Amino acid sequence: MAKRKVSKTPEIRDIPVVILCGGRGTRLKEETEFIPKPMVRIGDRPILWHIMKIYYAQGFRRFILPLGYKGEKIREYINSYQLYANDFTLKHGGSKTSLTYHGRPAERWQISCIDTGLDTQTGGRIKKLEKFIKSPLFMLTYGDGVANVDLGKLLSEHTKQKSIVTMTAVHPPVRFGEVILKKDGTVQGFSEKPHYAESGMNETLINGGFFAIDSKIFKRMSEDDALVFEKDVLTQLAKDNELAAVPHHGFWQCMDTIRDTEVLNDAWKRGAAPWKLWR
Repeated sequence: MAKRKVSKTPEIRDIPVVILCGGRGTRLKEETEFIPKPMVRIGDRPILWHIMKIYYAQGFRRFILPLGYKGEKIREYINSYQLYANDFTLKHGGSKTSLTYHGRPAERWQISCIDTGLDTQTGGRIKKLEKFIKSPLFMLTYGDGVANVDLGKLLSEHTKQKSIVTMTAVHPPVRFGEVILKKDGTVQGFSEKPHYAESGMNETLINGGFFAIDSKIFKRMSEDDALVFEKDVLTQLAKDNELAAVPHHGFWQCMDTIRDTEVLNDAWKRGAAPWKLWR
């Protein structure tokens, strides 16, 4: 099928960023029994904040959060962000109470929280956002992964390829350390491989979850809560030659397990977090 002509790319600050926040995160049940996965913390901030900062550092200002499982926790955090982000003084006096913030959040972002249902699948959640997205294209990612991905490059390649969807293809993290053997078969030591494949040790590419998407995609999606973006939508686009990919050889890490959480928190604590693109 011939590739479609995409609309003119708007200014980055006007492009909505959709962050899927509605899943149950069952593989991280130690954390997600009481909070949704995007609220699991790296350092003292939810991973959702880290993801938004990755985009904000590269010029994006508008965010749309489709909510589901324990979405009220995300609503509370977003609504009270100034409270979480600043010191303040609360003064009681008679019948009057005053609250003074000692500063303002550094971010000037616009955030929309949209209820997309408790059990809705990824495609169904995206489809429910159609009336909220007026831009000719939008960005999409998941609420459980960070990377030092070049989003400007992703947008540029999306415009060049003229596909309906352009995705980032990444190297999966190397999860196990290496045993170093001597010629006589004895163990010389152990080498902890990096958590990402910049060194080229792992040539496999997987869906990295950072997308640039033409808004025409909504015409290709049914209003079905069971619609799965990855299986139902992307697979069909690939068959129609309307799905492109940009390889990313830098850092990428999802938060699927407790071990993943520990890896990210350790990197943040050591000041060695490659996804921190902001000061």
